[in-house]
Amino acid sequence: MPLDADQAKQEIKDFLNKKSGSKSKFYFNDFTKLFPDAKSREVKKVLTTLVNEGELVFWSSGSTTMYSLPGAGKHAEGED
Repeated sequence: MPLDADQAKQEIKDFLNKKSGSKSKFYFNDFTKLFPDAKSREVKKVLTTLVNEGELVFWSSGSTTMYSLPGAGKHAEGED
């Protein structure tokens, strides 16, 4: 069954808002666990759409990419 993009976006935002007190950055696999029946490519498309819309931002350590809400935690431009 294909992933409903609008419903998935809302679930992702709800998940991030609920977890924002304890954690600011999340791995891609954290989101695939939210949608166990969906293909990982479908989840990736939803996350990319959220980044393009400004709802999420990428954070990269150089070897891994994580996702977070804008302004949550430290980001590359604010780190020394």
